[in-house]
Amino acid sequence: MHIIEDYLSLAAEVAREAGDYAKSVQVSELTITTKTNEMDIVTQVDSRNEQTIRDSVIARYPDHTFLGEELGNSEDSSGTNSLPFHKGKAGEGSVRWIIDPVDGTVNYAHGLPLWCVTIGVEVGGIVECGVVYNPNLNEMFTVRRGHGAFLNGKRIQVSKQSNYKQGLFVTGFPYNVHENPGKVIEQFVGFLSRGMLVRRLGSAALDLAYVACGRFEGFWEIGLSPWDTSAGQLMVREAGGRVTHYDGTDYDIYKKSIIATNDLHHDMIFDIISETSKASLQ
Repeated sequence: MHIIEDYLSLAAEVAREAGDYAKSVQVSELTITTKTNEMDIVTQVDSRNEQTIRDSVIARYPDHTFLGEELGNSEDSSGTNSLPFHKGKAGEGSVRWIIDPVDGTVNYAHGLPLWCVTIGVEVGGIVECGVVYNPNLNEMFTVRRGHGAFLNGKRIQVSKQSNYKQGLFVTGFPYNVHENPGKVIEQFVGFLSRGMLVRRLGSAALDLAYVACGRFEGFWEIGLSPWDTSAGQLMVREAGGRVTHYDGTDYDIYKKSIIATNDLHHDMIFDIISETSKASLQ
């Protein structure tokens, strides 16, 4: 087995364990706390899942490193989540597992079945493979760079819908949306004014997976972190889509904005964002 395929197999295994565990305890009482923003909540399951994933990986690959939403950057001796991170920080050929143990925690804590576990595996600064697992629908999205994206073992492709009025789009808002960073409110109005059908699920990883399999024609958001997009952005690309930043540059998981589409509506989304924000966000 190719080593990247082994990483992917392990990622799927640990994501499934973590997701199934989270689902099994969702009906019981959760311990809910907040982070620096009172809208940004966390449960005991988030930390438990990330630690379990790390332990499972270390048992097989003791020299691998981690970057996760709850436990931070394992290469940072201070134990803090110190953005920005750097590609290949630990050296050429280093392997970093990028983990969001529950993407969509607010949904999860409210019993809304729109959340997932997502893991991307970065080798020498390049995301080589990843998974997005939604235990609520038993959907395992997998991707390997250069080998395609899959849903439960079946290859997926982005939508071929070229008429934006017959398409479906999705976005997300940062936790400080009330401060209107990057004029996100004006942007949203700009999309609605075009007559576009727009949804807001609350899980960027699912948004990207759903663009990759053709359920959405496009997705955009600012204020994201590497663990939100590492696997999903690769899925969109491997499924035939296009992924950039708001300024049109090629997507880098260590920057904050994203436009991911079936490519047929990419320029339109870029134009709407440019017109309403009058700013170049990366």
